[in-house]
Amino acid sequence: MTASTTRRPRRDAARNYQLVVDAARELLEESGVEASMEQIAARAGVGVGTVYRSFSCKESLVEELVKTVSDELSAVADRLLADDDGTGLEEFLRVLGRSFTKHHRWTSLLMPGRPTSEPGKSTIQGQLARLFQNAHRAGAIGPYTELGDVMALIWGLRAVAEASGSIAPEAWKRYLDVHLRALRSPDRLSDTPATSEEQLRRLSSGISRSRGG
Repeated sequence: MTASTTRRPRRDAARNYQLVVDAARELLEESGVEASMEQIAARAGVGVGTVYRSFSCKESLVEELVKTVSDELSAVADRLLADDDGTGLEEFLRVLGRSFTKHHRWTSLLMPGRPTSEPGKSTIQGQLARLFQNAHRAGAIGPYTELGDVMALIWGLRAVAEASGSIAPEAWKRYLDVHLRALRSPDRLSDTPATSEEQLRRLSSGISRSRGG
């Protein structure tokens, strides 16, 4: 086999891989994780065998999609952190809201604490912590607001996007606006302690294990 014929199968495999991932992402946005491998193959315009050559089961394909979206969110967080005047946290929360709404049929799988697919790359939760610190220093959030409050907001934001779906796709915006107003308050927010950073770490670790991360 010549070098040129060796390269072509590799290019074809890479092309088919991307076709499958793109088709799966479209179908999950339309139908959720109930979409079958046969439906994904038909949408991609390839045979079912081609799908299984790339992904041994649907779970591995869904995991790849979760990693893809996580990496996209991580890239946005990196961009915001590169030149953050304290507004990066709010902007990233709005990016999360849009992402949760776009993927509302499977948004429960999008966990902000999970690692990205690149070895050594910061977790999204780690990036959120840095955005939070910048917002605190800039006075963009109140002195009594803690990281646990922001994470609780994100959990709720995801649930609102999942529940409202395509019926009320902008419900998350009001939810976020209302809670941001509270987080900007100069007053003590509650007598109940926020989720601690140690608890957040344990929650993130449990999420990664449950997803095979």
